[in-house]
Amino acid sequence: IHFYKRMYALRTKKEAAHSDGIWCVDWVKVAQEHDTKVETSEDATGDAQDILVTGGIDDAVRIWNYKEGEMSLKHQLTDHSLGVVSVALSPDGTKLASSSLDSAILLWDVENGIKIATMENGPVDAWTVLFSPDSLYIVSGSHSGMVNLYNCASGKAEHSLDTKGKFTLSLAFSPDGKYLASGAIDGIIAVFDMTSKKLMHTLEGHAMPIRSLCFSPDSKKLITGSDDGHIKMYDVAHATLIGTMSGHTSWVLAVSFSPDNEHFVSSSSDGQVKVWEVATKQCVHTFKEHSDQVWGVKFNKVGDRVVSVSDDKTMIVYTIPI
Repeated sequence: IHFYKRMYALRTKKEAAHSDGIWCVDWVKVAQEHDTKVETSEDATGDAQDILVTGGIDDAVRIWNYKEGEMSLKHQLTDHSLGVVSVALSPDGTKLASSSLDSAILLWDVENGIKIATMENGPVDAWTVLFSPDSLYIVSGSHSGMVNLYNCASGKAEHSLDTKGKFTLSLAFSPDGKYLASGAIDGIIAVFDMTSKKLMHTLEGHAMPIRSLCFSPDSKKLITGSDDGHIKMYDVAHATLIGTMSGHTSWVLAVSFSPDNEHFVSSSSDGQVKVWEVATKQCVHTFKEHSDQVWGVKFNKVGDRVVSVSDDKTMIVYTIPI
């Protein structure tokens, strides 16, 4: 039991994590099969392992082990021929999807770093990739506004969802699997009902590209980050705007909800990483550790750490008081 109050602090800084700017990051805790212990924090002994993955302008995907503040490179995956724009770990941490400016969507085995499959997406610009909560599908947006669901086992597209809009830059699945949200280059957000695979809501709160969106852990709220510098929070079921949060002085590039359902984190091309409180819609802390735009930010599973990646080639892990 900790009797002291934990503070917001820089925990680990990995310089030159890539040889050029880092565009994307994901973080999952992988439970080993023989692991029966309950994990309480990253420093607990046991076999559950924190896996981080990053992608960058240097065409590389890197898989990292993170343990007790130490970052060690597990695999470097170099099959992409152009910059890696999106990486996603499956919820159980066993698989990794990556998409690149080379239009390829690749599926990898995290443990051995072997490429399992190439999604058959044709010469389509894929941007964000993510896994469905059941890990059976990889979802990707495209420049046509179509959102495609690929079967992980076959690599074939099984469903297409029409946002009826422009280039899909960002995607998010609700943790309960009921909703899929997409953010477009013109600032329009589409929310799909994934049971019927039908477009449920169109939200028009932003006038500029939506770089990132994220559902709350209880699947009730959606936060969106845009080039207009604002973050918006919506009630998903009713498609109503709960609030608009301002504080970044430039594009909001990434947003990530805390597992506690009460905080989220954002990153921006202003070089800052901000922690926000949902109830008050206020920024409670600002990290200014990067020297260039911060493309990706993500909470860990416990909610006591945040990772950010930047054009300054560094990956930083922060301590978050919970």
